[in-house]
Amino acid sequence: MPNNIAFLTLGCAKNEVDTSKMQEKLIRAGYDIVDIDSSYDALVINSCAFIQPAIEESIDTILDAADQKIIKNGAAKLIVTGCMPARFGAELDAELSEVDRFIPCAEEANIVSVVDEVLDNPSRENRKVEFSYGPSEYVKISDGCSRHCAFCTIPSIRGPYHSFLYDDIYQEVSFKVSGGAKEIVLIAQDSGIWGLDLKPRDCLASLMERLAKAFPNTWFRVMYLEPEGITDELIRVMSTYPNICNYLDIPLQHCDPTILKAMNRTGSKQEFEKLVSKLRQEIPDITLRTTLIVGYPGETDEQFDELCDFISEVEFDYVGAFAFSPEEGTVAAQLPEQIDDETKQDRLQTIRDIADAVSSQRIAQRTGSQYDLLILGTEEDGQLYGRCQCQAPDVDGVTYIESGEIGQIVPVTISDTLLYEMEASRD
Repeated sequence: MPNNIAFLTLGCAKNEVDTSKMQEKLIRAGYDIVDIDSSYDALVINSCAFIQPAIEESIDTILDAADQKIIKNGAAKLIVTGCMPARFGAELDAELSEVDRFIPCAEEANIVSVVDEVLDNPSRENRKVEFSYGPSEYVKISDGCSRHCAFCTIPSIRGPYHSFLYDDIYQEVSFKVSGGAKEIVLIAQDSGIWGLDLKPRDCLASLMERLAKAFPNTWFRVMYLEPEGITDELIRVMSTYPNICNYLDIPLQHCDPTILKAMNRTGSKQEFEKLVSKLRQEIPDITLRTTLIVGYPGETDEQFDELCDFISEVEFDYVGAFAFSPEEGTVAAQLPEQIDDETKQDRLQTIRDIADAVSSQRIAQRTGSQYDLLILGTEEDGQLYGRCQCQAPDVDGVTYIESGEIGQIVPVTISDTLLYEMEASRD
């Protein structure tokens, strides 16, 4: 009976969570998850289709996989899940006939029955499995999005926003903490509005407070909050519980109100400056990250210069910047005054240079400061590394340390920095 399943995950952390859930379902059903370089009976590619470069990467990855001998000769099956099947639907069957089965996001819970069918395996009873987890793990608190930003494909891929129930979130956190996780990173398309659609109505601040109390030795970090989601109650909770990381990722996208309105968003430079000032006043050691889009249709030189000034003056700790991508099916793709690729890339490089200069200076100011460090792993040369609460996974760099055990949280002093990386010594 074929048993070995390999996975290849593309895209964001939310896809990583979805992959983990599919893998656990398969393991409980008696399948073994193996490395992609091993011999496998089926390869599952969890695809991304958020923007055109991600689509192209997904297609290239699928075609490369289909060309592998083990799949080409029929010894293994190829399954594609995630955003591409959700966004493009049935047309993929004709365009990518090399794939044995497509599973959109909404049907990933059926991964076991699909794999059973593709491999012609009889269904079997679930086995009891105790999973082990890494020091830092993601937990999704909702799915979908109902904002309908003019540039974004997520609502068409993931559907409308819906919060997961607290009991379900608690159970998943409990499993991962019991399995070794020391940090839980709560993620969603829009974390700040968690619970507002539930009956009875709930809120993110309440979720964070209950989790922080229930797991006092576990770090909690929340990612992807729109400005409206940062309430006084959330600020109070973050400042009250030391195991809630004083870190917020606020994807502002721009600071010009005309551009923001064209994006179907709200806000202004003055409003955002007021929010940042309040956060730094209420939580003095808070770390702030934002995401920006440059080259949006109609963005003038003056509006871009204003964005540059905003980033220079507000001094976010970290900035992610992207050139606008006109995605098929979005309002923004049809807007007049589309900006040419050369201008977009020039603006992207400019904003990245400014952000790097600001970030490196702010990070350098941490030298001599004391932090708790979660040790995560080792580099190929054996160098230990981890993250402090001021560093989010995958995007903010790491902190290197000379000694310790993976999974430990240890007090350290920052001894040196190099752009986004830090070095630390044990206290």
